[in-house]
Amino acid sequence: MTSNRAGGAPTMRDVAALAQVSAMTVSRVLKDDPGVSAGTRERVLSAVGELGYRRNETARSLRLGGSRMIGLVVTNLANPFYSRLALGVQEVAAEEGMRVLLSNTAEQLERERELVEDLVSHRVEGMIVVPAASRQEHLARAMEALPMVLAARPPEGMDTDCVLVDDFHGAREATARLLDAGHRDIGFLGNPPTLYTGAERFRGFWAAHEEFGLQPAEHRVRRGLTDIATAEAMARDVLSGEPAPTALFCTNNRITQGAVRAVRRLGLQTALAGFDNFELADVLQLPLTIVSYDADEIGRQAARLLIDRIKHGSDTTRPSRRAVVPTTVLQYDGMPRPE
Repeated sequence: MTSNRAGGAPTMRDVAALAQVSAMTVSRVLKDDPGVSAGTRERVLSAVGELGYRRNETARSLRLGGSRMIGLVVTNLANPFYSRLALGVQEVAAEEGMRVLLSNTAEQLERERELVEDLVSHRVEGMIVVPAASRQEHLARAMEALPMVLAARPPEGMDTDCVLVDDFHGAREATARLLDAGHRDIGFLGNPPTLYTGAERFRGFWAAHEEFGLQPAEHRVRRGLTDIATAEAMARDVLSGEPAPTALFCTNNRITQGAVRAVRRLGLQTALAGFDNFELADVLQLPLTIVSYDADEIGRQAARLLIDRIKHGSDTTRPSRRAVVPTTVLQYDGMPRPE
């Protein structure tokens, strides 16, 4: 039998399809992983022989000292946060003489599964992933073949290193700034609550109110926002109330930008507080509070953790580690008190 790809050499995916296993399982068999069952090993090796699969030069370099490649999987390259994170990863990888293979999932879980398998089949030495969802079984399976570090969102049902932002405290401090300025009617515009960042930033928003002896108005809360256009529409909806809230809290830079558009087009001077800094935030001439942090540092720390795992790959006793990047609250144009 020949490769499934017309005119091409058989690939690890071809072997996986014929053996009815994942590419990660094929990788484990070829690395003589003792954890693979005898029956699975036999099916994979039979498929290897039938297809005439041969390890490529990347696999050869792996045996001789590593492919010198790491994978990076993010959810939205259009968001400047992820491009900064990628630059941080690349900075540390370059210092170690390693290259980075970058992939984008567009927040789609099935796309993430495919990309992770592709990276395993490309023989990367390790992987940094920003999970698209809380379902992470496929990531746990991939960890059987290589080390992995999660960034921006924590592991769920698996044990691995991760690097997070201090989402809760950043949201609590920014909301407290609004409350300190006298705002008592604050709207909330949030990303999906199923995401760790969405849940933690909402928790911080709520905690700040409780510390002031208040409870947020639930009819001012909009969650599940994913882009600037939707955020603008929801901001206009919240601001159309009678009376309109005097401030809005936004959980990421895209949502804040949507809220800025709504406030501008409605001719209001609504105070805004939001997570993630963005270009020109300081020249908008709006009362604006920003929760800022070093996105590059998230990438740098994730890359350092991953490379450390790669270098100590044979040591399975090392406990998982969690790093938290601190936040700073920035104030633009002062904070006017509500009328």
